[in-house]
Amino acid sequence: MRMRPTLVWTPAEDAPPGSTDLTPVADALSAGNVLVLSGAGISTESGIPDYRGEGGSLSRHTPMTYQEFIAGARARRRYWARSHLGWRTFGRAVPNAGHRAVAAFGRQGLLAGVITQNVDGLHQAAGSEGVVELHGSLERVVCLSCGATGPRRELARRLEEANAGFEPVAAGINPDGDADLTDEQVADFRVVPCEACGGILKPDVVFFGEAVPPGRVEHCRSLVRAADSVLVLGSSLTVMSGLRFVRQAAEAGKPVLIVNLAPTRGDRHAVTRVALPLGTALTTVAGRLGIPVDGRANP
Repeated sequence: MRMRPTLVWTPAEDAPPGSTDLTPVADALSAGNVLVLSGAGISTESGIPDYRGEGGSLSRHTPMTYQEFIAGARARRRYWARSHLGWRTFGRAVPNAGHRAVAAFGRQGLLAGVITQNVDGLHQAAGSEGVVELHGSLERVVCLSCGATGPRRELARRLEEANAGFEPVAAGINPDGDADLTDEQVADFRVVPCEACGGILKPDVVFFGEAVPPGRVEHCRSLVRAADSVLVLGSSLTVMSGLRFVRQAAEAGKPVLIVNLAPTRGDRHAVTRVALPLGTALTTVAGRLGIPVDGRANP
């Protein structure tokens, strides 16, 4: 079973700068049956930072691993304190032009599906249907003892009641919803247990060091097999959990197109990498194809 590792990948110094020509992307979408694979870069315009872009959070933040989380109460207190504060930012985030454009392409019947590596739920909020959340969702929590699941908003309410007056100032917010806080800031935070059995609660997301469920991986592989092309949006493809689908498509002779400002680990498998902001790029493509975004015709 492949794990989602904490992996640092550095592009080669001679990596090509990327194109600004959106024609290949527009042509692929015009032909239809495109599978979208999105990463943290599509949500940066909604105020959620990415890991590896300019100013990305990996420069100052190492995500908690699954092994750390289950190892002890101290690590879980640190996680939940930071995540509880970060959730307030995630809860206020709204879809941006990139999310809305993807939803518009779906409404026009041009997509074979949407796989997202993000845990923010913004594709669904924009109106995309049948989104496969490769790494899960911060909207849900799961008990590691009894398997019960519940809405994150309910847990947030319980944590607010248990931690009245918890208002630390964070140094930053990360793509996994984790706020940057010191050990002193989280020392008195109280974690609440599962209401059903008293067990340990965990966000229903795939932590670094944890396996993506095999059934979910196979479902994504089936989407790749059924698609005519793959369009990567805002992902460095650094971790194997997303890169494997790009490799699968390329090995099957299916075009891979990437829209990402910086070089990616999948560039050598792609027919093009467009180095433009996603909101601008996707709304421009929608305009070329005469597809309305948010019910409005594009110029």
